[in-house]
Amino acid sequence: MPFDGPLPAFDVRADFWSLRFVDERSESFAVRKNVAMPYVASTDRGAMATVYAEGGYGYAATGDTSATGLRAALERAAAWARATAKHALFDTRTLPAVVPHGSYESPSLAAAAPSRREWYDLLRVESAAAGCDPRIVDWEAGIEVRTATHRLVTSAGGDVVQRYRFLMPGLSVIAHADGVTQTRSLNGYRGICQQGGVEVLARFGFTSAGRRIAEEALELLAAPNCPSGTMDVLLMPDQMILQIHESIGHPLELDRILGDERNFAGTSFVTPDMFGSYRYGSDLLNVTFDPTRPEELASYAFDDDGTAATKEYLIRNGILERPLGGAISQARAGIPGVANSRADNWNRPPIDRMANLNLEAGDASMDDLVASIDHGVLLETNCSWSIDDSRNKFQFGCERARVIENGALKHVVKNPNYRGISANFWRSLARVGNAETLQVLGTPYCGKGEPSQVIRVGHASPACVFTGVDVFGGEE
Repeated sequence: MPFDGPLPAFDVRADFWSLRFVDERSESFAVRKNVAMPYVASTDRGAMATVYAEGGYGYAATGDTSATGLRAALERAAAWARATAKHALFDTRTLPAVVPHGSYESPSLAAAAPSRREWYDLLRVESAAAGCDPRIVDWEAGIEVRTATHRLVTSAGGDVVQRYRFLMPGLSVIAHADGVTQTRSLNGYRGICQQGGVEVLARFGFTSAGRRIAEEALELLAAPNCPSGTMDVLLMPDQMILQIHESIGHPLELDRILGDERNFAGTSFVTPDMFGSYRYGSDLLNVTFDPTRPEELASYAFDDDGTAATKEYLIRNGILERPLGGAISQARAGIPGVANSRADNWNRPPIDRMANLNLEAGDASMDDLVASIDHGVLLETNCSWSIDDSRNKFQFGCERARVIENGALKHVVKNPNYRGISANFWRSLARVGNAETLQVLGTPYCGKGEPSQVIRVGHASPACVFTGVDVFGGEE
């Protein structure tokens, strides 16, 4: 795999070309109901050739990374670029020929990883702790580790190598008694996902969470249903990340705003004329695109088109400033964007994707957040989501909630849900937690595009209070 050293000379009749190499390896370990599941490993390698020619754009992927295979891919991409030039949405000759140089490396990349036996031993301990009661009818502890090397080389002389390690642990239990079933997990489905090594587990107390998660599931069995009505809600970070992802992240993707996702996952209620003036939320809402936080899942130095990654405000003091649009979408729309042109693998072209989309911390402690609520609920850990195809009206459910009355946390309730409209909801943001309430989370499973791409996305958020929210519980 050509990750080091010079590449062969390629004589491509084109204005610009690039080769993006990907080598990604995955290992998965799981223990379910105290039984070790089979070890799963995979390796995927290949390259994507991208060519600008005669104003057109073409690409071709190949698993043959020999000089012959790469040359053939470049020639196919060039042929596509010339054949489609007259139908292009923009003239690629207006794009700058990027010349990126640099590198990136995940934290702890050089540190030795646990052996397979050590991973399984760790998971067995958590599994045994989780299966602590006959009412726990199913439980599982698992970890997925991915390592990847990406290299981008351009005809203008650019050369970037980025090396990653992703750690994605999971822990969940299902409890059942007297016809009632409840699920409890550690930060949702793979919500704990960061770059780095075993230190990621320590940040979230993974190695002592099995018993706690089981006890919370049992508590939910006996808990009353969440009350219904209009009230304040305190969203914990593991629910905030879903709220940010669905009702800020996807609506701000510039290719979606331009209509590219209409066939697959809808459009956006955001229009190009809103940038610079539209009030997306209250004055407390500050959202950044930040691929520079080392431990966050989608941190990098350059996107897959070679644009240098920098922190940018998308929403500042509630006002919409900037979309999630890479270089090509920026050229199409005439709007400044960010370095978020990303592909999920070597056999997909980069498109506009969320990377690290974060809500900046405020100044309220956890005690302050709770004390600000006379009548409401604390909601944590997403378990269901639904949002319309313009990413505006939404309905989300959580695993667990606690009633708040007169500024004090009360009893646990089950089956909590809430719904709203994106603009109204974010404008009701009343308190933003401080850095001590913030967690760095994310998802490895964000889907978008045709053909489909499933990509890693990071989200960091503090706990937040929203007022006047429509909350409803389940039925007995």
